Amino acid sequence: MAGAAGGAGRGRWTLRQVSLEVNGVEHSAEVEPRQLLVYFLRENLALTGTNVGCDTTSCGACTVLMDGRSVKSCTVLTVQADGAEVQTIEGLADDGKMHPLQDAFHTEHGLQCGYCTPGMIMAALGLIQEGGDLTEKDIRLGLEGNLCRCTGYHNIVKAIQSAADEMRSPASA
Repeated sequence: MAGAAGGAGRGRWTLRQVSLEVNGVEHSAEVEPRQLLVYFLRENLALTGTNVGCDTTSCGACTVLMDGRSVKSCTVLTVQADGAEVQTIEGLADDGKMHPLQDAFHTEHGLQCGYCTPGMIMAALGLIQEGGDLTEKDIRLGLEGNLCRCTGYHNIVKAIQSAADEMRSPASA
């Protein structure tokens, strides 16, 4: 049975070479082809801001941007990210200055325990980068795959709306 799981009848998979840009830095590595992107980020790159909440795509704590779109990194194989640009929560701060979304979550009290916050912020960033004015309904629909068990969503939605307004204003450009 071990041979069915891997190569050469030893229960092992042949490692695959991948190259991807994470937070503006190019990374190349040999990875096991079944490794999920969330574990590559956490274990290979020590980017632990991307959380693992469920491993079943239910919670969104692992949300990152891949080629500008929000994805749940617990459903993306690292080999599928080969050649991609990935942005994690660690890539948002600019020279120690919080990103407008991070600042808004703090100011609007859009977090409590903070476990879901990185995924919420990354999902919100993807939503904001799609462009256009965001209504409360747009934000709530955009966050449907991200769960918060502590705060409810009122202050999270306020934070995203506040950050979206700031990010669209000419002064922040």
